[in-house]
Amino acid sequence: MKGAVLFSLMCVAAGAVVRAAEVLRPRGVPLSKASFYDPSRDFSCLDGSGTIPFSYVNDDYCDCQDGSDEPGTAACPNGFFHCTNAGHSPLTLPSSRVNDGVCDCCDASDEYASSANCVDVCRELGRAAREEAVKRREERLRGFQLRQAMIEDGHKRKKEAEGKIEDLKKEKEEADTVRIEKEELKKAAEEPEKEALEKYRAAESEKKAQEIAQQKEKDEAEAREAFAHLDNDGDGVLTKEEMMSRQTFDTNRDGQVSEEEAKFYLQQEDTMSLETFISTGWAMMRPVYLMDKRMFTPPSTTPPPQAEEELTPPPPVFDEEDAYMTDDEEDEEEEEEEVENFDSDVDSEDDGGDDAEDYDLPDEYAEGDSKEDDDEEDEGDVPKEEEEDPKYDEETQKIVDAANEAREHFDEADRRVRDLTRELRTLEETQGKDYGPEEEFRVLEGNCYDFTDREYIYRLCPFDKATQKPKSGHGETRLGQWGEWTGPEGDKYSRMLYSNGQACWNGPTRSADVHISCGTENKLIGVSEPNRCEYVFLFSTPAVCTKPEEELSEETTHAHTEL
Repeated sequence: MKGAVLFSLMCVAAGAVVRAAEVLRPRGVPLSKASFYDPSRDFSCLDGSGTIPFSYVNDDYCDCQDGSDEPGTAACPNGFFHCTNAGHSPLTLPSSRVNDGVCDCCDASDEYASSANCVDVCRELGRAAREEAVKRREERLRGFQLRQAMIEDGHKRKKEAEGKIEDLKKEKEEADTVRIEKEELKKAAEEPEKEALEKYRAAESEKKAQEIAQQKEKDEAEAREAFAHLDNDGDGVLTKEEMMSRQTFDTNRDGQVSEEEAKFYLQQEDTMSLETFISTGWAMMRPVYLMDKRMFTPPSTTPPPQAEEELTPPPPVFDEEDAYMTDDEEDEEEEEEEVENFDSDVDSEDDGGDDAEDYDLPDEYAEGDSKEDDDEEDEGDVPKEEEEDPKYDEETQKIVDAANEAREHFDEADRRVRDLTRELRTLEETQGKDYGPEEEFRVLEGNCYDFTDREYIYRLCPFDKATQKPKSGHGETRLGQWGEWTGPEGDKYSRMLYSNGQACWNGPTRSADVHISCGTENKLIGVSEPNRCEYVFLFSTPAVCTKPEEELSEETTHAHTEL
């Protein structure tokens, strides 16, 4: 209780001293320069340019070149006015703002002769400022406490990583040993396999040669058949006239085969022998010939629904001239047959009447889709392919199986070694990164933080990458990969650089400069692009929060400010 009373008396005394000091110094003079303004003697300009009677101070006339004789008026363009702002922070203004109708000082001292009606609000502003300072201090203290936890977690992770690296090294040594053993076993199993399969390879080669020979005979037979069909006069020579009689070779589809078209297939010759046709000519004609053959397939032999006696067509009658009938003659004959068939169909419909319903349809035309259903059922009932005969004899098969098993075991051991090597390399690279002097930034790795503006979603993945993605589109643009710390000397860990991003169109490669500030959470709080393809990220984290200094109490701070 006594302490509180004593402190109050001290504050009152301090206030009295302040008021006394204010009386002894002219308006606009800071307390630090009050000794230069002694009313008991002449005033010397602070720049040494001259000495004037003290009565000239603040007489609204500029006598000193530095304007020091008019600290409380707007007479000197280079002068300054000091706001005491008791209860809040003092402020120094250009003297041109004195009595300009704008309240610049919270204590209203700058508008003593104007009609601005300024009031002293310093105590209210000071109280709000002190409350904000306390809030910031508490937030900084909370951030510092979180930083301590991040440091502890960082050291723990580093130690775990070191232990993991040692374990992985041991596992890799064991895996290397197993891999070597499995490789030896694989080689040992492959030697007898190689010997056992040698005789089968010879048999397979012989079989393949037979298949090639059979295919060659088949192709030659196909060529001979086509040649016989195209050789109208059967003289063993294919002429351009015979080629021109075949619409098959009308490549430009103008209705006739020109001499140029015919000679193209005859390799620019007028004739082609059977031997030349088989060796080179058929390869050129075959695609067109077979395509045309598929396009003009003969009509189906299935009879239409007619009377029983009409279901079986009469046997075809061949004439010696049919073998040499031209395509035009064949087309005319087909058109005549189609007209006759059409007329007979019309007559049968007129005469048959309702009797047509009594006709028995062949199975493939009856019951609508039943045939398709049968086909589907047949597909389901298709028996599995008969098991192929064993490729090798029993003893050889055992040797092959043993070699396959040895290869599988080796592949598994080799894959294990490669996985361990990759994991070990990743951990060692992680250990080589700079996570701050106390490992406080280590906990950020593996996490990503987003910031969204009107157009883009920006993402920062510490110690990895920085990216940009349109809000309304797809695809991600890499702004940079983790590079290095770039903070100034004494504050190295206040900035990160992410470089070597995707190149801009006709511009440099993208980069991101990350500015780090103290905050109670890890958060990306802003992104801007001050220069083309150069981005600035604002990131807050407890990792850079330092312990706040001890501050005076509100009453002590208030008294100190007034003094």
